[in-house]
Amino acid sequence: MPSVTVKLYSVVFKFFLKRKLLTLIESPSSKPYGVVSRPDETVASANPSFSEDGVATKDLHIDPLTSVSIRIFLPDSAIVSPKSIPDIRVKVFSGRGSKKVSVDGVYGGYFPEKNGRNCRKLPIILQFHGGGWVSGGNDTLANDVFCRRLAKLCDAVVVAVGYRLAPESRFPAAFEDGVKVLDWLGKQANLAEYNRTIVGGRGGRGGLSYGAAGERRQIVDGFGTSMVEPWLAAHGDLSRCVLLGVSCGANIANYVAQYSVEAGKLLDPVRVVAQVLMYPFFIGSSPTRSEIKLSNSYLYDKSMLLLSWKLFLPEEEFNLDHPAANPLVAAGRVPLKNMPPTLTVVAEHDLMRDRAIAYSEALRKVNVDAPVLDYKDAIHEFATLELLLKTPQSQACCEDIAIWVKKYISLRGYEFSY
Repeated sequence: MPSVTVKLYSVVFKFFLKRKLLTLIESPSSKPYGVVSRPDETVASANPSFSEDGVATKDLHIDPLTSVSIRIFLPDSAIVSPKSIPDIRVKVFSGRGSKKVSVDGVYGGYFPEKNGRNCRKLPIILQFHGGGWVSGGNDTLANDVFCRRLAKLCDAVVVAVGYRLAPESRFPAAFEDGVKVLDWLGKQANLAEYNRTIVGGRGGRGGLSYGAAGERRQIVDGFGTSMVEPWLAAHGDLSRCVLLGVSCGANIANYVAQYSVEAGKLLDPVRVVAQVLMYPFFIGSSPTRSEIKLSNSYLYDKSMLLLSWKLFLPEEEFNLDHPAANPLVAAGRVPLKNMPPTLTVVAEHDLMRDRAIAYSEALRKVNVDAPVLDYKDAIHEFATLELLLKTPQSQACCEDIAIWVKKYISLRGYEFSY
């Protein structure tokens, strides 16, 4: 059974979450621009220099029409010679013609070397946070810690998506945001390649180019932001892309995986090689055994699930067998046999576990690699909840995920080198 601390926390969590859900239902609002976080969330600031844990982070707002944002987690393993990090992390380009390299400039964070020789390409993990559609964020303290751990264990660049929350932005906003970020990553890869082949002939490497005076040159768009993201251009290998979703984020990840299969070569050079669904937020009109037995479960009970889905789905579309809610009953956009390898993580005391396991079984029946990691005495979000992030079980879960993921993101011949 879960510890007394977890039980007490669950009671408090459910009280405040239910009050939040009811408040949002009683005072609905519509904001096309959307919100990606709530004022009551504990937020971790981005740090573009490599911190003590060996991970640098930066935030980007990628769409001028919505609030969609991303946070990039770059592990120091992306640097061929880590000893050079103190020298290259403070490069600053404060304006046209500037040659200054100083910690007192505009940026002051890590910037890839212009010759690219010290840059190593790493796979990409596209991560979607949880929060029952109405809370959470890609920059919350809990998500920041989890993604840092993921980046180090998987030896990958993690891109955490700040998608629009409900009820300000109902379905399909969050799903569209997931697709938008995947398309944006593809655009980044193509622009970086263009910069290398067309402009980079003057000496640029890693997707960037430099003029005779040493100033950085990049393509910019009308939004005023740099179109070629330097970290991704220098260190991202989008031919090895993994989708990872936590709770309701797993529903988004599964949708984006379907989109990637449907798009096929139109996404080139992006290639989704696997997905990880951590305790997905699946539900259906016909209750499963776990939904009956654990209807008053920890963190989320059945009534709270219904409130969350009522806030997320438009009123005219509310149906527990909606494609966003139940991947088993709803007609899939693509045949299950075409889905990427899928790892599913479930918890013993999570009422949504049976439906997640059933989805995994359906994938295995059509010969998709779809194992299930079932954790005893665990609750929903046991590996990503701020209270539980330091527990051995949370750490073990991340390590287990890394072991499986490396089968698909390691370069040929190194799949089992860890």
